[in-house]
Amino acid sequence: MTKSMMTLKLLVNKQDRKIVFAEVNKDFVDFLFYILTLPIGAITKLFAKEPLSGSLGDLYQSIENLNDTYILQNKTKDTVLNPKSSTNVPGQDLLLIPKDPPAVAKKTYKCNNRCFYITSDLNATCPNCRTSMGYEVAYVSTEPAKVAVEEDGFVKGVVTYMVMDDLAVKPMSTISAITLLNKLSIKDVSVLEEKEVEFKLEEGLKLLKASMVCKNVLTSAFLDPQDHVEIR
Repeated sequence: MTKSMMTLKLLVNKQDRKIVFAEVNKDFVDFLFYILTLPIGAITKLFAKEPLSGSLGDLYQSIENLNDTYILQNKTKDTVLNPKSSTNVPGQDLLLIPKDPPAVAKKTYKCNNRCFYITSDLNATCPNCRTSMGYEVAYVSTEPAKVAVEEDGFVKGVVTYMVMDDLAVKPMSTISAITLLNKLSIKDVSVLEEKEVEFKLEEGLKLLKASMVCKNVLTSAFLDPQDHVEIR
């Protein structure tokens, strides 16, 4: 099931103004996996109103302005300007990226006689008996029928996950949390504060952009540098 909004639990170090980790469910981890499947064209389009550093934005704009007469007849600019995704995960709805429609099985036809010719063109004529090939041929799949319903996304939903500031993903556990605090030399737990935030389109774009330019991605996406975090 896809969602256009998620809720994340952040553990914030109020003293250093950094996010230690986020406690998340399957949907957010699927979103992170989904980012790695995005075509460059889709990422560039997401930031069309907010120019990217470098030349990708200029390249995208130039292709958009290029006259169709320069494009091969069997190609369209839409292929690179509006690439679609066939992966069904929450990120697709959240980032408003279109999804390819499910593939439609191609129909095949034959004539009414015992000729050994088939075609996908309903208006074709049999090259042997010269009669119309208008009789649909039934296709019998050799694959066993799927009984179990496949779960969308990439990871299992029975686990809670922890996502580090640099987006590294681990299964959530008390031992993992303590190990991380020791690694970050956090001795005084009073400097830690739990914060619950909504994750929508705006936050998704911030996270995606931050992931391409820095390591403290969660901090950049969710903590406003202008806000003061009170240390109790």
